[in-house]
Amino acid sequence: MAVALQISSIVLSIALIILILLQVKGGALGSLLGGDAGGGIARTRRGLEKTLFRITIFLSIAFLGIALFAVATPG
Repeated sequence: MAVALQISSIVLSIALIILILLQVKGGALGSLLGGDAGGGIARTRRGLEKTLFRITIFLSIAFLGIALFAVATPG
């Protein structure tokens, strides 16, 4: 059981790192390649950005739950 918790926490942490890196602050996904998306103007998330944001929230909650469960599980 402990090995499964460790593997799942590793997979979730890698997925969270990738999703967070995809969400470039202050820009769209195109700004990863050097483009300037808005020049610091605040805007709402739409489409893929909104989906990435929601998946990131869900995975972070799942990661927290697995981490707390792993601490509470003896062994």
